[in-house]
Amino acid sequence: MAVRGVAKRYARAVFDLAQEAGTIEAVQADLTTLANAVTDRVVGAFLTDPSVHEADKINAVRALFTGPEQQLTRSLAQMLVQRRRIDAAPEILEVYRDLALEARGIAIADVTTAVELSEQERAEVRQRLGSILGKQIELRTNVDPEIIGGLVARVGDQLIDGSVTTQLRAMRAALAH
Repeated sequence: MAVRGVAKRYARAVFDLAQEAGTIEAVQADLTTLANAVTDRVVGAFLTDPSVHEADKINAVRALFTGPEQQLTRSLAQMLVQRRRIDAAPEILEVYRDLALEARGIAIADVTTAVELSEQERAEVRQRLGSILGKQIELRTNVDPEIIGGLVARVGDQLIDGSVTTQLRAMRAALAH
């Protein structure tokens, strides 16, 4: 199974529990700590090394989350170690962040452009997408010179493709008929 699918299930479950408890931000901070530990060269190698005993790994993640208010994250970390999925922690954090933003009415737009956007251009894209979708927008930008110009934006299941490449394909198809 793909790591992203695993991350979505775990993140949704943890988010729902954190929302019930009113601890969304605290759990996000804990998940950030866990993701940083997993991506650390030394700590991550320890946590993912199959020759290290599971009990040692569990003790290590317990040491990260000692407070009673950190029980949810501690339980998640232990479960990830036991199921050999601790490497999914960064993706779990990413999905969790998206869920937290969504709960606050903020949509995440993955925007791809041919060149890096200036801050003013980012603000304009954010404003235009917000007016189209009726939501506050947070941008994640990617650069792909293959689209030649314009932009491609994905917000949830919606795709807004204003790339020059797509416009050229459409023109080519129209001329072929």
